[in-house]
Amino acid sequence: MERIPILQMGEFLLVTIQVDMHDRTALALQDDLTSRIADSGARGVLIDISSLDIVDSFIGRMLANIAAMARVLDAATVVTGMRPAVAITLVELGLELPGVRTALNVEKGMALLRRALPPREVEVDDEDDAPSAHAPDAAQPGGAKGAHARRED
Repeated sequence: MERIPILQMGEFLLVTIQVDMHDRTALALQDDLTSRIADSGARGVLIDISSLDIVDSFIGRMLANIAAMARVLDAATVVTGMRPAVAITLVELGLELPGVRTALNVEKGMALLRRALPPREVEVDDEDDAPSAHAPDAAQPGGAKGAHARRED
C-alpha cells in the first residue's frame, strides 16, 4: 500500500496528495497525520489536493475527519488546490468541511495558516529580566554603584 509523505515545514505539516486516494490510503494518511501532529506539536496542516481529479464521499469525510482530529490536537487545517469538479462533487454529496479553510494554492494556503494562528507565547524567565548585580545601574552616574566605579581621567 502506498503511503502519502508528510513534510514538516517549521511549525506546519505539508501533505501533497500525488496518488489516487483509495480508502485504505486515506485511512493510513489519517493515522499517520494525527501521529505526526501529536509527535511534532505542529500548529497547522496544509493538504494539497490539486492532483486529485475526483473525490468520493468517503475521501471527503476523511478530509473532514482529519481536520477535526487536527483541531483537537490544536492544529489548523487548510486544503489547497481544490479543482472545481471536486468542489462541485463535495457540494452535490452534501459534504461540508467544518473547520477547514481552503486556498487556491500552497503559497496562499501557507499564508492563510500563518495569519490564522496567533504567535506562540514565549515563556519569560523572571531571573533573566531582573538586573544583574554585575550589570551597570543606569540610574547611577558612571553606570555603577559604590566602590566598583572606576574613573578614567
